[in-house]
Amino acid sequence: MRRQVRAFAVTVGVLAALGAVAGLTWSWVAPRAPYLPTDRGLILADPTTQALIAADGWFAIITGVLGLACGMVAWWRGRETGLAVVLGLAAGGVLASFVTYWVGTRFTVGAATVAAAAPGLDVVGGLDLTTQSVLVSWAFMALAVYAAIEGVLLYRRSPLRQPYGAQPYNGGIARLPE
Repeated sequence: MRRQVRAFAVTVGVLAALGAVAGLTWSWVAPRAPYLPTDRGLILADPTTQALIAADGWFAIITGVLGLACGMVAWWRGRETGLAVVLGLAAGGVLASFVTYWVGTRFTVGAATVAAAAPGLDVVGGLDLTTQSVLVSWAFMALAVYAAIEGVLLYRRSPLRQPYGAQPYNGGIARLPE
């Protein structure tokens, strides 16, 4: 039992730490929308900008690729503690996405932010997500790749692969009856 708890905690901790790196990466590569300061607050300088959607896309790409990598590494390293690692991928993936979001919105790495600007000057806005559904991309991709690898390997070992009464698979080598 102690081994499973440790595997769960290590999985969640590693994914959360990777979330901080992913947040800085997202802050560096994602575009920011320009805003105009007015007496009523900031408004979008260009209402047709695609920068808000592109920020969501970069978040999904970064967290999805890391989810794929984490799922493969978790399957390779955590086969003995299967369920604990799977639960760690689920919880750690969601936690890592929230850490990525928090770090990416709090720290500006790529573009300069202007705190106070004179009216009429463009201000580069901060990052934010317009859709919250991308927050599950890390956990979803990690669990999907883990399940796909496990499913393929279980299928290859399954006796159900052979039709009833058929000879076992011999690696594709044709043999003549004796």
